[in-house]
Amino acid sequence: MDQFHHLFAKLDQNNDGFISIAELQDEMRKHGILSSNGKMQGLVDSYDKNKDGLLDYEEFLCYMMDRERKWKIYFHDLDKNKCGVIDQDDIICLFKELGVVISKPNAKKIIQMIDKDSSLTVDWNEFLQHIILNPVDTIGELVSSWKHSLVFDVGESRGIPIEFPEEVSGFGAWKTFVMAAGMADAVSRTVTAPIDRLKTQLQVHGSKALTRGFSEMRACGLRSMWRGNAVNVLKGTPQSTLQCLIYAQMKVHTKTSRQETLSVQQRFGLGCISGAVAHAVFYPLEVLKVRLNLQQAGTHHGVVACAQEIYKQESLSSFYRGFKPSILCMIPYAGVECAVHQSIMNWAKNDAAYNSDSKLFFFSFVAFACGQVSSYPLAVIRTQQQAQAFRADSRSASRMLPGLLEIYERHGLKGYYGGMGASFVRAVPCALMNYALTRKFENLFSSMDS
Repeated sequence: MDQFHHLFAKLDQNNDGFISIAELQDEMRKHGILSSNGKMQGLVDSYDKNKDGLLDYEEFLCYMMDRERKWKIYFHDLDKNKCGVIDQDDIICLFKELGVVISKPNAKKIIQMIDKDSSLTVDWNEFLQHIILNPVDTIGELVSSWKHSLVFDVGESRGIPIEFPEEVSGFGAWKTFVMAAGMADAVSRTVTAPIDRLKTQLQVHGSKALTRGFSEMRACGLRSMWRGNAVNVLKGTPQSTLQCLIYAQMKVHTKTSRQETLSVQQRFGLGCISGAVAHAVFYPLEVLKVRLNLQQAGTHHGVVACAQEIYKQESLSSFYRGFKPSILCMIPYAGVECAVHQSIMNWAKNDAAYNSDSKLFFFSFVAFACGQVSSYPLAVIRTQQQAQAFRADSRSASRMLPGLLEIYERHGLKGYYGGMGASFVRAVPCALMNYALTRKFENLFSSMDS
């Protein structure tokens, strides 16, 4: 009971005799635990007998005793050699039972997240304090929370983090993670498809894009704003998965035995190579997406019909039109974003003041913005080359340098960043949906498997 009194007093930061959701979340962030507001609200509602939105000592004691009874059994199951503590080998064994291969450095990070006396082992009291602060209900949810405490990502067109958690390497876990991230990515792309289409229109038509968009909506209805979304969804997750696989494999061969993390230069290089290869493989789908986005009102071609039309009326090489600026665009975008993202995250997660969902998301957005700004002019000329069949005045855009000069002559420097505002506007809801839905789908698939 003394332990419970001590924990209650620690959580009651303003010494008013009650614990609020904000106080619980603040303590969770200090311990590197990420959880949704809804989960915490449900926890408080379950034990808040007088429905005042706060937990007094009696209510909190009831919660702690329930957690103690339930998780005592799990603790003994995790302690494989029955020595009274959980160590790195026990964590590795737990992940292995779930079909996941976890590296020793990551197992150590999980232990350090819970360990209070720097012994690199977790006794029952340490485990209980962690599980009281971590509102999970099953071992699967606990493992999922550990994974997400180590990874947080944002990106315009990537639903899966460029650097997979190292613990996600068993087939079962890869399948669950990819399925969850893929479904979340499909939802976020579909919801934000009109903004993505507006960005493409702005890159090609400039200030006339809004007028054309409203004219098309009047002619074809609101549904026309989702034209090209199907191919965008089909392209997104496979490309992201391939990029992550390449990155993960190269990382294994790049990192020396003495390194726990990659250097900024290594992250930049691996991000460039993995992004370029994955982009090259799925590039024809990118061309199809742009063509479908730019179809005029009254045209009702599907993905297959559009591909057949390009092949018959143009040539096979048209599926790689704009590839040179596109690959030059992807290299700095993937490299800069990956290097900045991982560097900021490594710094932020070591400082409790910056280790919160909102601040980590902001830092991820900074990394995304750095990648966008460094590569966006090439993205504009790429889109104009992909859309060449729709423009009568695009002869000089068939080559990269003349195309860039033409943009400057016609629109000045702002022409190189047409549609970037729409890109930033789309990135925020897209990334938030990816992050929230990936966790929900992953928990759903994990529970279905078990």
